[in-house]
Amino acid sequence: MTVHHNTPECLLIKPEQEQYSAPELPPDTPRIQLRLAGDKRKHNEGRVEVFYDGEWGTVCDDDFSIHSAQVVCRELGYLEAVSWFPSSKYGKGEGRIWFDNVQCTGKEKTLALCTSNGIGVSDCKHTEDVGVVCSDKRIPGFKFINTMANNVQSLNIQVEDVRIRAILSSYRKRIPVTEGYVEVKDGGKWKQICDVEWTKHNSRVICGMFGFPTERKYNARVYKKPSYWDYSVNCTGNEAHVSSCKLGHAVAAKANSTCGGGTPVVVSCVPGRAFSPTPMTGFRKAFRQEQTLVRLRGGAIVGEGRVEVLKNGEWGTICDDNWSLLSATVVCRELGFGSAKEALSGGRLGQGMGPVHMNEIECSGFEKSITECFFNKESLGCSHEEDAAVRCNVPAMGFQERLRLSGGRNPNEGRVEVLVERNGSQAWGTVCSDGWGTIEAMVVCRQLDLGFASNAFQETWYWPGEVSADPVVMSGVRCSGTEMSLSQCLHHGPHLTCPKGGGRNAAGVSCSETAPDLVLNPQIVEQTTYMEDRPMFMLQCAYEENCLSTTSSETPASSHRRLLRFSSQIHNNGQSDFRPKAERHSWVWHDCHSHYHSMEVFTHYDLLSLNGTKVAEGHKASFCLEDTECEEGIEKRYECANFGEQGITVGCWDTYRHDIDCQWIDITDIKPGDYIFQVVINPNYEVPESDYSNNFMKCRCRYDGHRIWMYSCHNGEAMVWVNHLRQYD
Repeated sequence: MTVHHNTPECLLIKPEQEQYSAPELPPDTPRIQLRLAGDKRKHNEGRVEVFYDGEWGTVCDDDFSIHSAQVVCRELGYLEAVSWFPSSKYGKGEGRIWFDNVQCTGKEKTLALCTSNGIGVSDCKHTEDVGVVCSDKRIPGFKFINTMANNVQSLNIQVEDVRIRAILSSYRKRIPVTEGYVEVKDGGKWKQICDVEWTKHNSRVICGMFGFPTERKYNARVYKKPSYWDYSVNCTGNEAHVSSCKLGHAVAAKANSTCGGGTPVVVSCVPGRAFSPTPMTGFRKAFRQEQTLVRLRGGAIVGEGRVEVLKNGEWGTICDDNWSLLSATVVCRELGFGSAKEALSGGRLGQGMGPVHMNEIECSGFEKSITECFFNKESLGCSHEEDAAVRCNVPAMGFQERLRLSGGRNPNEGRVEVLVERNGSQAWGTVCSDGWGTIEAMVVCRQLDLGFASNAFQETWYWPGEVSADPVVMSGVRCSGTEMSLSQCLHHGPHLTCPKGGGRNAAGVSCSETAPDLVLNPQIVEQTTYMEDRPMFMLQCAYEENCLSTTSSETPASSHRRLLRFSSQIHNNGQSDFRPKAERHSWVWHDCHSHYHSMEVFTHYDLLSLNGTKVAEGHKASFCLEDTECEEGIEKRYECANFGEQGITVGCWDTYRHDIDCQWIDITDIKPGDYIFQVVINPNYEVPESDYSNNFMKCRCRYDGHRIWMYSCHNGEAMVWVNHLRQYD
């Protein structure tokens, strides 16, 4: 069922929809009830189970089709079927196989009206149990019709919608809404639930659906008595969604709209730290995870990403064998979100690097951390192609209503417009494009739930918005990249500064569902490092490209420079190809090396003192971005020869060998000692990526004047935005 977000707009009284009526069935139609069961990755999918003649059973996959799945989903109250799966994808069921050789047109009112061998007639085994995936959307006005008067407690909850409706004035004005009546929409009408059989497990499930990790007690004396739904609710507490809970006993409503001595259900939820109402602003209010053993990486929005766990000081991934909604929900609650919306497998949100720490995880659903769940410590046979990921329920903060894209060719691009208060009323205006870049565009796309930024624009004359929204209402925007909304970024206050003005010079973005993710292999750096004394007369091309330190200009041709050389292997672990920002026509030809540069700066190489001071540096323009090698089954797309297309394909890597020009740091002027060696890929954020935190690598480095050692190389484990943060005067 669709979660009804509780922004203040949702609390307005709206006309009731037309009453949903049960389909009229022929008298001889077998009376059945359906449910979705098994090993789910989402609440609206699962093994199709049928209740008939006092017993739950399954449906065989023989002759099953998307039309049959459509009938199942509609009968359960979902708008339509998305797909179906044979061969017990959601696990083997038990009991009878009630239907075999099912053939539907898609228009039947119940599965029992589809052509089949006859109810209970089957030669199938449970290895052939069929499963379906239904849409998130529910049928408007859907009303649950119970045909199982004596077995109602074995049914899952099927209603059109659920919401938390704030009643107390102190909660009605608060975003997100954390306390209020639990209401279900059934037959087009909102109704409260009687609390006679209500438990804290039920509250836990409701809070999780709305993005809150836990529930708390509330003051029951301040709530009034309304009208009730016909049933109570029975959750175990580890369900990710109330639709997985069972119906409780039928409630006999009294004439005075009370329920057997009970009162209406109220929940009071505890938001995660990132969503708690606080007076903090700017960077301090931006989303920052608490120090934890678990983190999410590679997700487009807050609350989604590849699951990574910290073990023995090293971050690694989780193998998706047995990965379930139950285990995913433990991760989500641990990180301060609600329950899981979806448990993703197959590296769907990008592949990680390093070890696979956990496999075959089994959780009860009440663990405080995923590390408390049972798991197989052996991950033999698991690769990063099987990295597990999650999408969590997060609170409705109303951010999307205060930002829009205007004038674009499609909903994923346009001029950025912000809703602000001006002269006592609310008005839309533009954002000054001075300093506008990829990081700011990422925050906009995240706020609008449009994925990742694919481009940041400082001119938008080709996207004319409404003239009334031309004036600049926000300037000096500088984001760290972790913010949930643009208003949380640093920006000028009421005193705006924007010499270029708004309108045609306003900031713009284009968004994409996917993005690349470049990661440097630290082991290759460690294994290939060495030192070379190279004559100056052999370094003229490198000198012209500024690959030597400034003192090289005073070095005679007969002398030499001391170079710290190494290879770098850069993998694209994201979901789309890494392509240079510049179009082919603007690539720069370099006569000296006879190649095109597609990016002005692709990597920074720095040698730092132990206190972080830079003592030597190098940089590498993109000599050429190409697929040197790829994983098995992936074809190379990019190569530099003959002015070819440049880029790095998903699942491929570009290797810059230690013996090519500029693949070094000039350490001629460095004294012996201990240092930190650092590599930063895509340092100016020219190309959007799904995760910038893994774009840098650090090693310990020891130099004795004659030899050099590189050790303890590792990818970055915290967000580093130093290059992007700029001070105001």
